[in-house]
Amino acid sequence: MATGTKFVEYNLGNLQRGSTMVVTLNTGANVRLMNGTNLRAYKNGQRHRYHGGLAKRSPFRITVPSSGHWYVTVDLMGLRANSVRSSVAVEPPPLPTVRSASAGSLANIRHEAPPIVNGDDSRVWDVFISHASEDKATVARPLAEALQQRRVEVWLDDFELRIGYSLRRKIDTGLARSRFGIVVLSRSFFAKGWPQYELDGIVSRSVSGEQTLLPIWHEITKDEVMAQSPSLVDKIARNTALSTIEEIADEIAAVVRPDGIDPEMDAVNDER
Repeated sequence: MATGTKFVEYNLGNLQRGSTMVVTLNTGANVRLMNGTNLRAYKNGQRHRYHGGLAKRSPFRITVPSSGHWYVTVDLMGLRANSVRSSVAVEPPPLPTVRSASAGSLANIRHEAPPIVNGDDSRVWDVFISHASEDKATVARPLAEALQQRRVEVWLDDFELRIGYSLRRKIDTGLARSRFGIVVLSRSFFAKGWPQYELDGIVSRSVSGEQTLLPIWHEITKDEVMAQSPSLVDKIARNTALSTIEEIADEIAAVVRPDGIDPEMDAVNDER
């Protein structure tokens, strides 16, 4: 109780919930955060409510529990010290959690089964991955393996992109025999020297405007992609700097194999 006891009072004014009161002390002291009603009771030696207690370390922090007018008192009641130097500062509450702009649903990318082709070489794949050979070990093969674990059939080896290839022809071949197409965009990919008209046309059909491929950005910046092909920058894409291979595989599998079996559950069933 404060009657007959020396104390220091700080009027903090109106504070928002979540603000932090920071008290700096040169010795241990009793620190109370109170509203006006409880401050009056404290001064009159009456029962009161407060946030805080004996602060043995400095600085001492208390989070403001609700918006309103708040006060802080510092006293040495029950302690051996005869004096205490103190100061109080208030830190504003943290900003609201930011929600990142949607990366775009992969369901908006073409993923229907291609027309049935008659002949010996008529197999239809779930996914083909078009990539520079330099990106096979780091992106293409790990992604292919992750998709295969999710019961997704992947066409990979024939889609290494090399200098001298027709990029559009390779992409069209993949689209003709697969439900979903992926192209790994990297410095190695652009180093192949693709003509501008081929780059501009690989992701969207010029007639329908439908996005036909999922670009995966790998170790490349937006400015670098913009310099090569501005039309690729605003497309639905994934970035290996922001998503893991496993996360990308989960999204793709959910689109092309929505009724697919959970690979972990399937493994359990296989052991029986």
